This record gives sequence, structure tokens and C-alpha cells, in this order.
Amino acid sequence: MISFEPQLLTRASTKDKIIYRSIEMISQTGKYALRILGYLAERPSEWVLGKNVASATGIPSNYLLKILNQLSKHGFVQSQKGWGGGFRLHEEAISVPIESALALFEGPFNEHSCLFGLAKCDSVHPCPLHEGWEAIKRSYTEMLQATTIGDLRSTQIK
Repeated sequence: MISFEPQLLTRASTKDKIIYRSIEMISQTGKYALRILGYLAERPSEWVLGKNVASATGIPSNYLLKILNQLSKHGFVQSQKGWGGGFRLHEEAISVPIESALALFEGPFNEHSCLFGLAKCDSVHPCPLHEGWEAIKRSYTEMLQATTIGDLRSTQIK
């Protein structure tokens, strides 16, 4: 008997095994970027060394520096070399929706994607999952637009 876990949304079978996978709406890089921004948002005026961000967030240093460089290049994070330098959140970034930061790493969210995998899926030609998936996409987009970088502050990342 196969037990169904609601948080796992897709199923793939290999030979005699059934493997469940969750649908990932944000890549690992996107998740790391949000974690970095949340960490820096807790220390808005503090310059933090990359190695300290890596240690506190559990993100590999080389990967973290690539993400920080992109965030810096696009104005979310400031960087300063030398003694007393490091990284800190740009002052205005605190009120920016996370949708903007994620777009750097994910590209724009594809609102026309079909969970069933059909090339043509809309209200006129819906797939079997269309109605439910539309509600999820709408809610997801609203969350990305309503959540600011400042909202990522968390006491869980020290």
C-alpha cells in the first residue's frame, strides 16, 4: 500500500519503487539568496564578512560569494573590501519585495506553466489540474510580491 503525503505533489516510478518528489518553486540558489538577505536584514548597518555569513547560514563559501556578488551587482547588497569591510544590506533593499531578488536567480515566474506539462493549457483548454494549479500560482505570486526582504528577518539564523 502506498501512503500519500500531501506536501509531496509528484510521483515518478523506477522499476518496482515509487519515488515521491515535491515541486520546487524556488531553486537552491534562490533559497540561499533569501537566506543571505534575511541574515543581512537582521544586521542592517553592520558590515559582515562573507565567511561569517557562510558559517551562520550553512551556505558553502564559494557558492555564497557568487550569490553575494550578484546581489551586490544589482543593488541589494553593498560590499566593501579591506579592513572593516564585508557585506551589508543596501538601505533601500529592506522594503523591496522578495520577488525582485528571486528574479535575479530564477528569472521571472512563469505564470503560464502547466503542472500537467501541456504546452497549451488555459481556461479554454484546461488540463485536469488547471483550476487548482492556477489558485496555487496566484497565491504564490501574491506572497512573493507582498513579502519584503525586511520580512525575512528571523531569529533562527544567528
